[in-house]
Amino acid sequence: MPIVSLIAAPGALDPALAHSLRNAWGGGDVSWLAPDEAAEFPVAEVPGNFEAIRAELGAQADVNLVPDNGRRKKMLLADMDSTMIGQECIDELADVAGVGAQVKEITARAMNGELDFEGALLERVALLKGLPEAVIDRVIAERITLAPGGAVLVATMRAAGGHAALVSGGFTAFTARVAALLGFDEEQANTLIVEGGHLTGDVGRPILGREAKIAALESITARLGITEDDVIAVGDGANDLGMLGRAGMGVAAHAKPSVQAQCALRVNRGDLTALLYLQGYARSEFAAA
Repeated sequence: MPIVSLIAAPGALDPALAHSLRNAWGGGDVSWLAPDEAAEFPVAEVPGNFEAIRAELGAQADVNLVPDNGRRKKMLLADMDSTMIGQECIDELADVAGVGAQVKEITARAMNGELDFEGALLERVALLKGLPEAVIDRVIAERITLAPGGAVLVATMRAAGGHAALVSGGFTAFTARVAALLGFDEEQANTLIVEGGHLTGDVGRPILGREAKIAALESITARLGITEDDVIAVGDGANDLGMLGRAGMGVAAHAKPSVQAQCALRVNRGDLTALLYLQGYARSEFAAA
């Protein structure tokens, strides 16, 4: 039986909403994974007005429909920029370099699927030519923030025996630091080329984009001896759609509208611990970050 999942910010999920929705859809008993934050109930079939109600309740809670089989995944495959961290690293570097507005406009269009990812990346990196390499450490220290719930998400899945991989179209100078802070088992990203202590305005080849994220899904699952259905993937941009579509659970987290439109599972109200609720974890089962 499918499971209807309701997730909101802590303290923001009205119990009356969960019970009225259960009654309207003829669902089973409501289970609370976290008081006033996450609830779920089974339904015999997909409600005919599911998408309409989901849109209507969007400002109050994330309403998702989750298959009730193999919910707890064995691997987390995560994007970094605007997913596991609150920023786009290249935008922050560009801001320091004085070309912030120009680069942010290109980033927004690329993440919305309006531009080819590889071409957009090369165009943006070229604008960083001559930037001192030392600026990267300063940007990480002063401008990069971890997304709420990310550390608990990784810690809980690893405590349950899962594997966590960070796969980014960004840069290894950032993913290495973020992966270490959050406890990821491995990370992949593009490499900024540096000569004489300054960025050359180019990146190493091959460029990791949409297809590289799919390749990572394929290769890591094969290495671990698990299937793609054993994976929960999370991202926010158009270059994440490939892995989101292939994974057993593909979650668009605070994603661009065009990305959300192509993903069955969407998180906008909750933080990254919502990915645990979608797998049926109760807050009492969360591991300490």
